[in-house]
Amino acid sequence: MPYILAIESSCDETAASVCRDGVIISNVIYSQEVHKQYGGVVPELASRAHLQAIVPVVDEALEKANVLLCEIDAFAFTQSPGLIGALLVGAEFAKSLSLACDKPLIAVHHMQAHVMANLIQKPGEKSNKPAFPFLCLTVSGGHTQIVLCEGILKMKVIGQTLDDAAGEAFDKSAKILGLPYPGGPLIDKYAKDGNPVKYKFPEPKIDGLNFSFSGLKTAILYFVRDEKLKNENFVAENINDICASIQSRIISILLNKLKKAADETGIKNICIAGGVSANSGLRSSFEEMGVKEDWKTYIPPFEYCTDNAAMIAITGYYKYLAGIFEDLSVVPFARAPF
Repeated sequence: MPYILAIESSCDETAASVCRDGVIISNVIYSQEVHKQYGGVVPELASRAHLQAIVPVVDEALEKANVLLCEIDAFAFTQSPGLIGALLVGAEFAKSLSLACDKPLIAVHHMQAHVMANLIQKPGEKSNKPAFPFLCLTVSGGHTQIVLCEGILKMKVIGQTLDDAAGEAFDKSAKILGLPYPGGPLIDKYAKDGNPVKYKFPEPKIDGLNFSFSGLKTAILYFVRDEKLKNENFVAENINDICASIQSRIISILLNKLKKAADETGIKNICIAGGVSANSGLRSSFEEMGVKEDWKTYIPPFEYCTDNAAMIAITGYYKYLAGIFEDLSVVPFARAPF
């Protein structure tokens, strides 16, 4: 019954989690507030905030799990992708624990962990895991991918964005509208009271299963610019309908490609994951499409959608069972293949 202590520090959340025999027994997340005043994540400030938070966050995760550090069987950390300074904090801390406790070290790819979030189980919770093979649409601020999952740790990217990610499209659209950072959740909030077909934004024609969002962002920029020339109060007066229309188009781009992937592979077990999977419009539209297409759909709970250490822990657990360890020479990377 192995205990895995996992650390996540890829961006602006310092997180730690303890997994016992494949079950998450603690999950602590510290979100950095300092970046709001700058309208986005400042890498140097993120690294410093990780340094301040990592010890108390790890201590709290161990305390909540009622586990001593000496009882941990392996230490997992996010190796890539992410902000290199932020990744270094988590990686070096995990390496130090591994060395001090003489226990194995496990490196985890952040996007692989987002997919594995669909396999997370809490104590006393009935298991509701997708059967293999399954497809997973991973959508975050930095990535948009369709992943074919053929088995535990056996995954292949079959579609991905050619430029910007869906989360970036949400946040930069929000910035165009003058909304504060982080803007994605605010678009979701305003969209609930808006008309999603009020304004028409283009859907890019991209071959295969790949995505593109740069053209959509440009279309939104020009649309808002032109409308504000006619009425300087256009955004304030129509914020709900604008947000609903933007969100509707981003969701349709995502789900149309996901449907194409399901049709081409014949797979009916479909998951979504990543920070943008916390978007209420995407979640409801995904479930509606699942009913229409006769899919078995799976979505991680909200706490496992955004960056968290539980997804690192569950991935680390399966890598522990497979005996996939690293030595102390391992280093993080800002970008690395899936």
